[in-house]
Amino acid sequence: MRIDLVSEHASPLAAIGGVDAGGQNVHVAALAAGLARHGHEVTVHTRRDDDALPDRVVVQDGYNVSHVSAGPPRILPKDELLPHMPAFARALEDQWSAQPPDVVHAHFWMSGLASVNASRGLTSSVPVLQTFHALGSVKRRHQGAADTSPPDRIELERGLCRDVSHVVATCSDEVFELRRLGLPSDRATIVPCGVDTAVFTPRGPVAPRGERKRLLVLGRIVERKGHDDAVRALRAVPDAELVVVGGPPPDAVDDDPEVRRLTALARESGVADRLVFTGAVSRADVPAWVRSADVVLAVPWYEPFGITPLEAMACGRPVVATAVGGLVDSVADGVTGDLVPPRDPDRLGEVVSALLADDERRAAYGAAGVRRARARYRWSRVVADTESVYRQVLARRSPVEVAR
Repeated sequence: MRIDLVSEHASPLAAIGGVDAGGQNVHVAALAAGLARHGHEVTVHTRRDDDALPDRVVVQDGYNVSHVSAGPPRILPKDELLPHMPAFARALEDQWSAQPPDVVHAHFWMSGLASVNASRGLTSSVPVLQTFHALGSVKRRHQGAADTSPPDRIELERGLCRDVSHVVATCSDEVFELRRLGLPSDRATIVPCGVDTAVFTPRGPVAPRGERKRLLVLGRIVERKGHDDAVRALRAVPDAELVVVGGPPPDAVDDDPEVRRLTALARESGVADRLVFTGAVSRADVPAWVRSADVVLAVPWYEPFGITPLEAMACGRPVVATAVGGLVDSVADGVTGDLVPPRDPDRLGEVVSALLADDERRAAYGAAGVRRARARYRWSRVVADTESVYRQVLARRSPVEVAR
């Protein structure tokens, strides 16, 4: 099967910790690699953000990355990319006219717009599947004025719900929101994000640490991730440190506006001596940092899915997470970790303090997390489930669609 993934702003080649790099980059890279291992011909189309990039890169994992020229060849915030999607679509149409794929799987709403428009110009029908990764309606409800998405994003997503062949959703909360946008329930299938259980393991290198109990937050340092709640919660656990892994390069951490805001908050809260920023770390070093934690925190007030809890569970670390989005699905409350309300640092502090004081419960959560990650969220299963959706969509196409 020839499978083309479209990920307009999140290249699988991007380093984790960049301005707009995160879970989507990891997801697309792992899915592409897994599909290639299953014998499919896989190409990932992403926007060219550097003039020096070649048109095509053959990745060691067996798939291709196609750099699409659409807009200036430099890094742009994803909220500024919508005007360049028509050019992205035209470039896709040119490539697909010469060699049409069997399936297109778009990642993020703008990728969906470009993919649907490109497919309309083809002489034969190509099904377009959509994974949103984040929905504007949910983001706007949780972020309010902080949401800088284009004002018509929700209506464009509503149109995608009509136009795509199928939606591959990442959690049950997303399916509920998609139904509010008008998507029939039989045109959505939940396939969660995954974790590499061969890399994220309980045993392996451990990042250096001192005598204090360690709380760890992993990922981009943006307001919606709830770092400020984690800082405030530190007041309730005076014997613990909070290590924030991710963000800008280490030599630029002190100049980052969000780091400076959190540092000021830590000073006001009297916990500045127990707050540590590592800056961006290589992907290969992430498991060692996770293993160094007594408890991993994932406390955003908006999160479409969230890979951090999966990585923590796969490493046998207990999780305290906010009960939002995909975290409600992935973290089994009272089994692999504890769920807390978002934006409630007092409750967060209480829960973390109680968990740090209970060695037996932390060990039980960690062991259960490993079992859950390996059974439900290993990438081999995620890839197989995604592949199954592709085959179901192809099987139900009518002869008219195929011959269009």
